Amino acid sequence: MRDRSSQLKAVKCVLVLTFLLIFASRAFGQLTANPSTINFGNVPLGTGATQSVAIANSGGQSLNLSLAGITGTGFSSSGLASPVTLSPGQSLNVTVVFSPQSAGTATGGISLTYNGAFRHHDRRTNNTSVLTVSLSGTGTSPGLLVANPGSVSFGSLLVGNSQTQAVSLTNSGGTSVTVSQATTQGSGFSVSGLTLPVTLPAGWSTSFTVIFAPQAAGAGNGNIAFASNASNSTLNLPLSGSGMAPSSLSPIPAGLNFGNVQTGNNQTLPGTVTNSGGSSVTVTQVAVTGSGFTVNGLNLPLALAPGQSSPNFNVVFAPQSAGAVSGTLSLTSNASNPTLNIPLFGTGVTPGALSANPSSLSFGNVQVSNTQTLSETVTNVGGSSVTISQDTLTGAAFSVTGLNPPVTLTSGQSITFGVIFTPSSAGSASGNQAVASNASNPTLNIPLSGTGTAAGQFTVTPASLAFGNVVVATSASLLAQLSATGTSVTVTSANLSSSEFTLSGLSFPVAIPAGNNVQFTVTFTPQATGAASGTVSFASNASNSPVLSLSGTGTPTSIHSVFLSWTASTSSDVIGYNIYRGAGSAGPYSKINSSLNAGTTYTDNSVVDGQTYCYVSTAVSSNNEESAYSSPPQQAVIPAP
Repeated sequence: MRDRSSQLKAVKCVLVLTFLLIFASRAFGQLTANPSTINFGNVPLGTGATQSVAIANSGGQSLNLSLAGITGTGFSSSGLASPVTLSPGQSLNVTVVFSPQSAGTATGGISLTYNGAFRHHDRRTNNTSVLTVSLSGTGTSPGLLVANPGSVSFGSLLVGNSQTQAVSLTNSGGTSVTVSQATTQGSGFSVSGLTLPVTLPAGWSTSFTVIFAPQAAGAGNGNIAFASNASNSTLNLPLSGSGMAPSSLSPIPAGLNFGNVQTGNNQTLPGTVTNSGGSSVTVTQVAVTGSGFTVNGLNLPLALAPGQSSPNFNVVFAPQSAGAVSGTLSLTSNASNPTLNIPLFGTGVTPGALSANPSSLSFGNVQVSNTQTLSETVTNVGGSSVTISQDTLTGAAFSVTGLNPPVTLTSGQSITFGVIFTPSSAGSASGNQAVASNASNPTLNIPLSGTGTAAGQFTVTPASLAFGNVVVATSASLLAQLSATGTSVTVTSANLSSSEFTLSGLSFPVAIPAGNNVQFTVTFTPQATGAASGTVSFASNASNSPVLSLSGTGTPTSIHSVFLSWTASTSSDVIGYNIYRGAGSAGPYSKINSSLNAGTTYTDNSVVDGQTYCYVSTAVSSNNEESAYSSPPQQAVIPAP
């Protein structure tokens, strides 16, 4: 029993000792890191990756902690304010960042120093320890999209054909790239075999086809814009190509017009043809239609490369007769237009010839020292141009205006000029106008004739007009006439010296043949009482200038009037009456009504006191025919004032 009791005590002591040892171990400081190793994996260049490390004091004593250092390119840390004291069970987070500076694997570490009470060989000691956290990561380059080839050139291609070229897209970066869109620009360009979106891991490629099918001739440019999440978010692939028209012959000029060519002569015009297409052409045959047309200088067969022109050839027009001619120059080749027709035009014309209209000029009678001008027209009635080189006149009385050689007249063209006759003496005169030119009739003669006459004279009858007494503000009219003798006289104007007298019945200019006369009316309208006088002078081509003298007396308004009545005309055609007044029964009489009197009564309010008047009337028909004066005249004596 004693032994067993001793054994139990011994066990109990061991247990107590173990407990004390464990308790003593936990009583000292212990620093741990979680995790103790950090791997950032792949991190693209230009970016950063972050991870946290939990640093904990798992012991029973406080620990003084500080950052000893961080190694490895691209690694950094934050969150540790050094030094820091961690109580038992306390922890803190340290942030670690990996920002790779170049592609490839990087390694490093964080070293943390701490000190406190530790058990060492069953003894309590104070010393400094280091805790290390291992770091690693790999820097990767970003995705980069590259096209191969970098541009696509199709060169020249005939319109209506198509051509393809293969292109590849490669992700030459370190991360995957997704191509989301491809936009094609440019007429005739398209893409085949590219299905979007497409994701390319690092180093992977995809291929597709670019197609060029030109729709028209000429250079064309285009582009394919690839949109992706690569570092170059838009990749442009330039496209170029040129459309060529099929081989085609075109003429220069499009047609040949020779215009007017005189019969017996010829004219030559040059021409050429150009291959305006994209392939070679060979001209094998030429033919000409149309009278008078021929061709030379075109050697067959003629091969023309694209864009090449033929040497100049000549088309000749030699008309055999007058008139318009048309024809065709036809070229046969292997072009897309196998027969090229070039229209030809020309007109054969007769030699130029001059014609005068009128063929002669007769001026008739022209007063000496006066002039008369007649128009003459000369026309080129031939088919080619004519140049008038000289104009010669004979006859001293004749001259020309408006014709100044040299003058060129095309076919059908005319020139009109004036020929002037200025006789210096009475009698017949003759002359000639000779028009010299290079026409088929080199001298065109135009005979000239005229007669000079002595200057005419004219007279005014009577030489004076006396109106007598006329009530102020009323009018009295008297007749006079102009007569011509010798030759015809033209009166161009009349001038009155007093405003109380007016002239009517003449429209200037007025021509009076020799031996004839014209009648006119002078009206006296006094504006005040008393005697009035004036003259009428005439401008004319006569050798003399007669003057008509005028006189009259304005009298106060009369207090008397004369009432007239007469028996109506029995004619059914009468539409009214005129009333005339004179100083005596023999006249002369002047009409006193201003307008046709419809009835058979009239009152004359313009009489002068103390005067005697005689009155007559006439009937006027619907044809404006006036009867003779009524008879006998009726007399009225106005009492003196």
